[in-house]
Amino acid sequence: MQATRPTVRLLIALTLVLSFLLPAAPAALAQDTATIHYFRPDGEYDGWGLHAWDGAAVTVEWGAPLEPAGQNDFGVYWEVPIKPDAERLGFIVHKGDEKDPGPDMFLDLTQGTEAWVISGDLLVYTEQPDPNARLVGDLNKLRAHWVTRDTLAYPADELPEDAIFELLDASSGGMQLTLEGILGSGITRTALTIDDAGLPEDVLAKFPHLAGYVALTLPEEKLNSVPALLKSQLAVQVTDAGGAMLDATGVQLPGVLDELYTYDGPLGVAWEEGAPVLRLWAPTAKRVRLLLFDDSTGAEPSEALAMKNENGVWTLAGAPEWKDKYYLYEVNVMVPATGAVEKNLVTDPYALSLAMNSTRSQIVDLADAALKPEGWDDLTKPELAAPEDITVWELHLRDFSALDESVPAEHRGGYLAFTDAESAGMRHLQALADAGLTHLHLLPTFDIATIDEDKAMWETPDPAALAALPPDSEEQQALIAETKETDPFNWGYDPFHYFVPEGSYATDPDGAARILEYRQMVQALNAMGLRVVADVVFNHTNASGQSEKSVLDRIVPGYYHRLSADGFVETSTCCQNTATEHAMMRKLMLDALKVWATEYKIDA
Repeated sequence: MQATRPTVRLLIALTLVLSFLLPAAPAALAQDTATIHYFRPDGEYDGWGLHAWDGAAVTVEWGAPLEPAGQNDFGVYWEVPIKPDAERLGFIVHKGDEKDPGPDMFLDLTQGTEAWVISGDLLVYTEQPDPNARLVGDLNKLRAHWVTRDTLAYPADELPEDAIFELLDASSGGMQLTLEGILGSGITRTALTIDDAGLPEDVLAKFPHLAGYVALTLPEEKLNSVPALLKSQLAVQVTDAGGAMLDATGVQLPGVLDELYTYDGPLGVAWEEGAPVLRLWAPTAKRVRLLLFDDSTGAEPSEALAMKNENGVWTLAGAPEWKDKYYLYEVNVMVPATGAVEKNLVTDPYALSLAMNSTRSQIVDLADAALKPEGWDDLTKPELAAPEDITVWELHLRDFSALDESVPAEHRGGYLAFTDAESAGMRHLQALADAGLTHLHLLPTFDIATIDEDKAMWETPDPAALAALPPDSEEQQALIAETKETDPFNWGYDPFHYFVPEGSYATDPDGAARILEYRQMVQALNAMGLRVVADVVFNHTNASGQSEKSVLDRIVPGYYHRLSADGFVETSTCCQNTATEHAMMRKLMLDALKVWATEYKIDA
């Protein structure tokens, strides 16, 4: 039957209304826009937003995420403006502080500008997936825990009584999760037995969050293979009696590494009989080589030397002429996040000196007379009758003198500004000391990840331009924002190397000048009656995983950082949480404190 004219008009009107109320999927993707699709099985999208950074052309605050641009038959989607030269886009789907699936996610913009994300799935799909054909388990998550030599813990929620557990290992990695289970070449499967007695009391005392986990026992004949297994890609696969997949997950290793490889000897560079001996704790590494460089910038190492492994500590005895040369470690290690053996070139976490911008570690002897100001060995501390007599002034090292024209230009914003006794700042500091100030508390002065130490690259706001603006103007913020990426000002709470003074505060950021100048600063402050407190930050690092500024995690993946139940690095501190409850992270912290107290004579 032919539609009447009023009926047609009504249909057209309804179509127009719906077109405004229900945005459709983008018809054609703009080159300057990335589209992120998101699927939730429950269909509940209220409150979920998108945080974006890196290649995003807009600044997105965590508390004000991007709202969906529309909804289609897959789910909701966001449209993110991207920079013209961006190579990747970082993003997180979140609702308040709840992230889905959890870690930072990235879209490779060189391969396309559209991505699909499924709730709980770590993969970033570049073609639309079928959410209903999902795999069982997730090898990107590390939900099992290897806690002692012969025991693993598994969160057996709602599993049938006849569940069958297997430990899978692949020396070269390459495991693939399929609908039929975990497949790949070179995989060895070991049956695990449920221990009805549960996890041992000492394990639960150390890892109370594992209460309620099932204890899985490794067969006795496999125990001699444990050191080799810990260097492999690992997974726990769970099936029912009929072989149907119930779960698959990776394995966290800190518990068993602490039991088997806790070490209390020297690490880093130690001078023995006049020559350096280098030691690196890396129990899961397959091979470690020392790459020795004659200087801080040469492209190729002068030598590449194999290090010897003894119970997880890789050692190499050097020669006296190595003093002041630079080095990197080449660590071949299984990385769970990539499922492959990676060759990581990494600085020494126990480095005592560094090249500019921490690109290489330097072999130095802190007992070298050239690194000590005159009288350093006989330095006496200002008297302090009782702890309750302490009065403290907290100070940012660069702030103290960066704009003080009474300080020599080459000393401004650095350690040596505290040696210029007649500067305006030092005269004021002396007056405070005379009035009863006992301690100067310096904000972080360890090696900082987010300051460019190449001073030729610095750009700072023009003080005259700032001063010319009215007090109630918003233009000051705009001027500061223009140079925020190149301004060396930084609070310093981005730890990179814990044993080394920050290079940007030295007259020469390349090499050991920072050591001598830091000691000169401490000596000068002590001479004027002030003790020195150094702010330290051991609860997080700037980076983890395979990131360029990740040190610890590229040597022993998954050990030094505190992981969530799913095996992702926790970030409650702001950044990448460290796990000082693990023996060797605790040792690193205490060893660093000892260096600052004994070698730099820091008081607290």
